[in-house]
Amino acid sequence: MVGPVAVGGDAPISVQSMTNTLTSDPAATIAQIEALEEAGADIVRVSCPDEDSTAALAEIVKSVSVPIVADIHFHHQRAIEAAEAGAACLRINPGNIGSKERVHDVVQAAKDHGCSMRIGVNAGSLERHLLEKYGEPNPEALVESALFHAKILEDHDFTEFKISVKASDVFLAVAAYQGLADQCDYPLHLGITEAGGLRSGTVKSAVGIGSLLWAGIGDTIRVSLSADPVEEIKVGFDLLKSLDLRHRGVRIVSCPSCARQGFDVIKTVETLEQRLEHIATPLSVSIIGCVVNGPGEARLTDVGITGGGNGAHKVYLSGSPDHNIGDDEKIDHLVSLIEEKAAQIERDKADNINEPAHAAE
Repeated sequence: MVGPVAVGGDAPISVQSMTNTLTSDPAATIAQIEALEEAGADIVRVSCPDEDSTAALAEIVKSVSVPIVADIHFHHQRAIEAAEAGAACLRINPGNIGSKERVHDVVQAAKDHGCSMRIGVNAGSLERHLLEKYGEPNPEALVESALFHAKILEDHDFTEFKISVKASDVFLAVAAYQGLADQCDYPLHLGITEAGGLRSGTVKSAVGIGSLLWAGIGDTIRVSLSADPVEEIKVGFDLLKSLDLRHRGVRIVSCPSCARQGFDVIKTVETLEQRLEHIATPLSVSIIGCVVNGPGEARLTDVGITGGGNGAHKVYLSGSPDHNIGDDEKIDHLVSLIEEKAAQIERDKADNINEPAHAAE
């Protein structure tokens, strides 16, 4: 458990991101966490490199709803302070914080304050003895490091932890996670670290994280992008939606467009993506420029539109052709239909929750 969020087992795969504000600036950090919450983040990590950061953590934790992971590296006292401040989880490698006494104190603080932990192994910061043993970062070295740190926590009768074995190289990261999954049953936090900018990092992460999830490996993910952290959450949910693992917000099915298109598909999709960002309810929309594939795609979505001649386009509701709409009105009309559909889905959910159970006759 990371606060109220279950990780592993049959729990939904959670989506994480990390703040890039100074944690010692609680107002800026809280504002960024709230933006991540709005985007759907299940868990948010903040870095705690110094005492000012852990001092601000208590205010941050109290001001937000999402559970907070405190990122700790070498200073055991920061981990203790973070646990006392209300962090739901500590990201720490116990073998890097010094003596057995220090490890004991950190584990005890985690137990006392209900913290879980994440062992975070990274190919760029492997222990020296493993680099000497293997000559370079490789899957075996990453797995050995992870199991070494796990054994330390196990020896302290602490098993509330998940593990990551990240690398910026997709093949290295995937092989390491596969090896780790073969050797332990702890929840795994997936990520391709230092993946790059918004486009290139999204592609790398989708290949690496996607292939692992496809194989049934992974319980929580973070898409690491040199971009606004909110984009990490958006990409994370898009990745899960593409694998039919989790659904949040509007899923748009759209064609790449061609000379047959009856309206500007690319501009329409771009505008709709922006105007529908506020909808968290899972539903599907098809935007197809002509009638070749349009009706078939529309049958599989909640709302759809296909391009028609003379600026008259066919609108589909719940898979069936319903009415025509002119080109100038189509954006506002589709947004209205989609918002109405989302609201109806939420009303139906509420009715099902509040409906009393019928007694057996």
